[in-house]
Amino acid sequence: MKSFVATFALVVASASDWPQFLGPERNGMYSGPAIGTEWPKGGPRRLWEKKIGQGFAGPAVVEKRLLLFHRIANREVVEALDVSTGAPLWRHDYETTYRDDFGFDEGPRSVPVVAEAVVYTFGAEGVLSAVALETGKPLWSVATAERFKVPKNFFGAAGSPLVLDGRVLVNAGGKEAGLAAFDAKTGTVLWTATDDEASYSSPTAATFGGERLALFYTRSGLEIVDPVKGTVKQHFSWRSRSRASVNAAVPLVVGDVVFLSASYGTGAAALRFQPSGLTKLWSSDEALSSHYATAVHRDQVLYGFHGRQEYGQSFRAVELLTGKVLWSEDGFGAGTVSLAADKLVIVRESGELVVADASRLPGARPRSASLRDRPGLSRARGRSNLRAEREDARRLRPARQVVDPVRGRRDTDSSTPAKKPVPLFLLASFQTTASSITL
Repeated sequence: MKSFVATFALVVASASDWPQFLGPERNGMYSGPAIGTEWPKGGPRRLWEKKIGQGFAGPAVVEKRLLLFHRIANREVVEALDVSTGAPLWRHDYETTYRDDFGFDEGPRSVPVVAEAVVYTFGAEGVLSAVALETGKPLWSVATAERFKVPKNFFGAAGSPLVLDGRVLVNAGGKEAGLAAFDAKTGTVLWTATDDEASYSSPTAATFGGERLALFYTRSGLEIVDPVKGTVKQHFSWRSRSRASVNAAVPLVVGDVVFLSASYGTGAAALRFQPSGLTKLWSSDEALSSHYATAVHRDQVLYGFHGRQEYGQSFRAVELLTGKVLWSEDGFGAGTVSLAADKLVIVRESGELVVADASRLPGARPRSASLRDRPGLSRARGRSNLRAEREDARRLRPARQVVDPVRGRRDTDSSTPAKKPVPLFLLASFQTTASSITL
């Protein structure tokens, strides 16, 4: 299998770093200046292109470095590239023998995490590593599958680590080590907790009542944990009755409400956190059942993909507190979504980039369908980062889609950027090139 990194320019004045999966707060939200939506006719201009290896892991971007985690031959490789040119800055690699039992891509699945000048990666075989951001010098490594006797999962280790208060937290999936915390500087095991098997979801953090807690959506359900001691504060069982199922979306926290979502007959649930326990506000398999991609939130409305990836997903707007479906664009197909102020930035698995207004109004439906991964769209210093699975993604669709929320009309004919364009990064497996163009 082949892959490529493509860099495109998105119209933004400046932006912040994107140091981990789903951004700084791991919620898919970009908080920099408003993105531009007027692109040249004929599509974005390529800035640079670079050949890369296998994998489903999207990149992280910190300062002037793009951190890429992929597989070349029998090595898992983490490397830093110059965000402006794609030039290599450093590379660290180690041996891997991972084989996918279903014939899918055998590269790493999880996005690198950057914290305190250290890059953390979690490979497909569960190798947790730390290297220096500046030089790529290896600092420590732990083979978690061997250490905790973790059975092989359907698709390997996939959740990105969470770095929180000097600790690296992972859903390891071992017996008596379903969850594990490591010292961020040394890799020393600080605590383990639960027997939960590993899911494909990444942990996140939230503050409830002044207390910072870690949230894991494991194979079994939601675990809310004290990151210092490993004490489980709250548990909510939420999984399919089918063994052959996937929990992949990251728990989305809005105030004191936690939104969980999965497919395979599981459905979505909105839970209110209270010290005495979690209260279910609603649950449904007919609202926003996410197979892989994590939804985003704006003004009490969730935006995301509903249904199984292989059956053709819908893209929907759903009320957070009630589960009411406000609108649904059926047959939209699978993909990933991020939020930039009031704009939804959607990358469909066909390789089409769609920008639409985040609106409750039915006229705002994004109208323009197969990435098997959870493509991570990220945005840093005006750049957006995506890892896709198909060669189609190399050919970004030429017409950008900006939907008028009142008239529901797609505007595709603008040709003059309103502001200075800045790069967007597109990664796709199956084509060994990395390219950069301007949106």
